[in-house]
Amino acid sequence: MGTVKSAWISNAKSDLAFIIAPPFLALLAVFLFPQQFKESAGIPVFYWVILILMIDVAHVYTTLYQTYFNPSQLNKHRTLYLSIPILCYIGGVLLHTIDGMLFWSILAYLAVYHFIRQQYGFMRLYSRADDLPNWTKQVDTISIYSATIYPLLFWHLSANRNFNWFVDGEFLSFQSEILLSCISVLYVAVIVFYAVKELYYLIRFRSFNLPKNLIILGTYLSWYFGIVYFNGDMAFTTLNVISHGIPYMALVWFMQLKNNSADKSLFYKPLKSAYGILLFTGSIILLAYLEEGLWDGFIWRDHPSVFNLFKNLPSITNKETLALLVPFLSLPQSTHYVLDGFIWKRNH
Repeated sequence: MGTVKSAWISNAKSDLAFIIAPPFLALLAVFLFPQQFKESAGIPVFYWVILILMIDVAHVYTTLYQTYFNPSQLNKHRTLYLSIPILCYIGGVLLHTIDGMLFWSILAYLAVYHFIRQQYGFMRLYSRADDLPNWTKQVDTISIYSATIYPLLFWHLSANRNFNWFVDGEFLSFQSEILLSCISVLYVAVIVFYAVKELYYLIRFRSFNLPKNLIILGTYLSWYFGIVYFNGDMAFTTLNVISHGIPYMALVWFMQLKNNSADKSLFYKPLKSAYGILLFTGSIILLAYLEEGLWDGFIWRDHPSVFNLFKNLPSITNKETLALLVPFLSLPQSTHYVLDGFIWKRNH
């Protein structure tokens, strides 16, 4: 057993820059400007455009390149790709008809599950080259889930946080200091056990998987500081969105460049050109702008200066109409969350 040959997804430089570095860079920004981030209750418009519009919402549309924009995959999995958005919409309408907050709660928990699974997925991708006993892989799995689930339990069990996933009141709340203390002890124990395990294999076998360890460390840091340590909307959104959205977009971009001749996107040739990255990012940002413009015009009306083109849309307040409209506008997100669980399992 020797030094691990890391299983880079693209190459070392690209992976480090766009998949591994984002949570560390986001955390650095938060620490450099603590007053602006720590207790902030809102997000400046320009920052909202970058974080929410150009990263958070835009990354959802990258799924199109792995699915509906890919003739080979669409032909193979047509029933799956067509049925999931239909089922998501029908389920969303039913939930919103019963209660609007129930709809947002289910969507929020679906998003949380998606975010957690992404970190697990990256950890597994970077563990492909590991030649270690199965018990060590179980420790890795427990560690990555601990890094994400503990902060979420803290959110549910402690005093109110000054941020939300989608809307206020979406998560269940059960304040319990005793239970919080117990899971905090387990959280620390998992970290210590993981660190000892890695140190042992480093000293005994000179075995160390750099990208896997950085993914796990970045997950621990971004989720802990974004949810537990800091209690501000800007800090949470910065760490949450950048740590998730940029790596996901990078992963899809890498996959587009690696697609074989039988599994190419409709836009394969343009994407391979010198302007390919502009086409890729421009297309998903345009779709994100159109979606958020409809949200702002019909419902939120929070950023009229950004969505001036949509200012004349009627504000919808009728309960029955909202039950049809809100699940439709959120369909890109719900489809992305559900479909994402299939496409990476199948491909990897």
